[in-house]
Amino acid sequence: MFFDNISLGKRLFCGEGNPSILGIGQQEIRGSAYIEGPGIFGSPHPILTATLMVGPLQNGDSPSPNIPGSLCSGLNNPYSLAIQGPSAFLGVVDTNSGVNVGGNLLAQGNVISNCGGHVLAAKKNFDIPHPSKEGWRLRHTCPEAPYNDVYIRGRVTSKKHIELPDYWKDFVETSTITVNLTPIGAHQHVIVKRIDEEKIYLQSQGNMPIDCFYHIYAERKDGEKLISEYSGSSPKDYPGNNDEYSVVGYNYDKREG
Repeated sequence: MFFDNISLGKRLFCGEGNPSILGIGQQEIRGSAYIEGPGIFGSPHPILTATLMVGPLQNGDSPSPNIPGSLCSGLNNPYSLAIQGPSAFLGVVDTNSGVNVGGNLLAQGNVISNCGGHVLAAKKNFDIPHPSKEGWRLRHTCPEAPYNDVYIRGRVTSKKHIELPDYWKDFVETSTITVNLTPIGAHQHVIVKRIDEEKIYLQSQGNMPIDCFYHIYAERKDGEKLISEYSGSSPKDYPGNNDEYSVVGYNYDKREG
């Protein structure tokens, strides 16, 4: 049976079950649909792999899009699926091709990318509205190093020691601790006298009062040491334990179970 046009004022129901989330009776959501699936859109012959399968558009009646500034301007519908507005992915997202995101991409499940090409987004950044200049933005990037380092920084005034965080004794290799000191106001000839698991002990010339900034770095000891150079063609070839890392382009996000 074929119909040219079908107009539904309320809900399209196809399958068994009771989709009460779409409303019941007078509370039915207008224009909603429940289809048990599988469902095919766009191409008549996609591979049967999911509840919903979206293939390239093959409808010759569909006009070419003309969106100023868009990648699809002047082309004949290059995308199988286009979503305008906020979107939510509540399960696993497994993509074998590129994901081009113009805004934020929020996923509550795992995001797995099987990319065989170059990773262009390998720098870890955050990007926010500029706190001082209207119409500007501020982007910072994470420091990168061949070590699994952590650091603390601050200022020590009128004390001869710097207290390390309580958890550092179980978190870092004490032998890897390095300290940078910057005296404030005068040359105090401050030195690091010794280091233990709890404190950095300082000493100044002539016991003059100490006032300085500090940066303290140390390498984490939970897990294996980072292997910064290795032979291979992708992050899958890493000779260490990849489960300890989250690598852009290989796996984006890791969460505790």
